Amino acid sequence: MRKTLYLFIASAIVLSCTPRKKTISNSQARHNNQSVQKANSTAIAGYTSQTSLQYIERFKIIAIQEMNLYGIPASITLAQGLFESGSGNGELARVANNHFGIKCSPDWKGKSYYKDDDNKNDCFRVYDKPEDSFRDHSNFLKKKNYARLFELDKNDYRGWATGLKQAGYATNPRYADLLIGVIEKYHLDKYDQPEGGVQKIKREDRVFTQIDRNIGKAIKDSLIAATPVDKLYMVKQGDTLYNISKRFGLTLDELKGLNNMADNNIKIGQKLVVSK
Repeated sequence: MRKTLYLFIASAIVLSCTPRKKTISNSQARHNNQSVQKANSTAIAGYTSQTSLQYIERFKIIAIQEMNLYGIPASITLAQGLFESGSGNGELARVANNHFGIKCSPDWKGKSYYKDDDNKNDCFRVYDKPEDSFRDHSNFLKKKNYARLFELDKNDYRGWATGLKQAGYATNPRYADLLIGVIEKYHLDKYDQPEGGVQKIKREDRVFTQIDRNIGKAIKDSLIAATPVDKLYMVKQGDTLYNISKRFGLTLDELKGLNNMADNNIKIGQKLVVSK
């Protein structure tokens, strides 16, 4: 499905750790990090090491909320948080509230924290609180190289673990197996919840609209005027683009391609080409 959306996935895949395109000296990195540590000194001083079970108990509700909003299995979010942050005990989690190892991107406007990783003095995002890291993790995945994952059921943790590795979230060749191992060790799949067909369609429509918007495609004029009437469908109350595509045996991308659409937005009375 959605072949058009994935046309350039192979060339567009990037690691979850895409750094800013700039270099920084050791002294600059040290000065920056000291500033971040000072600003978060109270939380750092009061931090108490926690076990994996304590981490799960603290963040399970947040993971479930993100799952219900976007369809990312709560088990996957928790497993990634546990793995990437060392159960919240790692330096990035303690100092920068960064639980998923997400690095700075060119459009990142927040504070930064520098740490050796794939490269020396790699730039990582800093958050005001851990909850912000969980939300940014969800937003980070709303990119075209991860888009296919949102078609999966929100309790398909195996599919998500495999898809994250294939899409380039991490360089470790065993990343999918490691996530699945964490999930099954702590029975994190008990926090995952199935969804009905209507719920899934609505959730997919919402997320794919956001993904399309992130891609930044320009909206083009449709070719309705040149299309025979018997190949047109008029949008009615309650219709979604996804429902219409299924009704006429099309993928969502095929339907959007026929109508030169850049997003999933439709309105009552709008005419859509529904036949090739």
